[in-house]
Amino acid sequence: MDKRQAVLTGALTIFARDGYARASIDVIAAEAAVSTRTIYNHFQDKTGLFRAVIQHSAARVAAAQLEIIDRHLRKVTDLEADLVDFGLAWRAPMPDYAEHSALVRQVNAEAGHIPQEAIQSWQETGPLAVRRALADRFAAFAADGLLEVDDPLRAALHFSLLISGANPSYRGETLTTDEITEAVTTGVHAFLHGYGR
Repeated sequence: MDKRQAVLTGALTIFARDGYARASIDVIAAEAAVSTRTIYNHFQDKTGLFRAVIQHSAARVAAAQLEIIDRHLRKVTDLEADLVDFGLAWRAPMPDYAEHSALVRQVNAEAGHIPQEAIQSWQETGPLAVRRALADRFAAFAADGLLEVDDPLRAALHFSLLISGANPSYRGETLTTDEITEAVTTGVHAFLHGYGR
């Protein structure tokens, strides 16, 4: 592993554990087994490092999510059943990206202390890229007469929210498999009630 990748890997571990404000370059350097000078040479400062880490991590997660979109929604035969299958795959735990999930929780907890450009980089590289891909699928379904969609990007956001089953007042809640299945099934039904033809 080259030094830049070692820093990105080590910094992801520390930012995911400690958050942006509490993470220190010295601790990150120790985790990555590099000197602090190496970090500064590659990333200039903590803000630049954090932006690179969250962008790199988000790109990996987005690639996995884009593959799920492609696998499940490339061709549909039964729109509701296919959307439920897709939603279940999309909501399934992603243990390979547990540190990214922890990093996102840290970002949500301390968003006011994180430079806005880092948050925007993360959104563009990860969540918005995935939402745009889902929007493209919904636009294609609309063109095929399967959905009625004026704003595909908004429809993609609505779909994501409807299948999440999340309690907006407590994001730390963990749903059981049965609860996820119910959230996805009822969410898809509600989505098609609003967007179906």
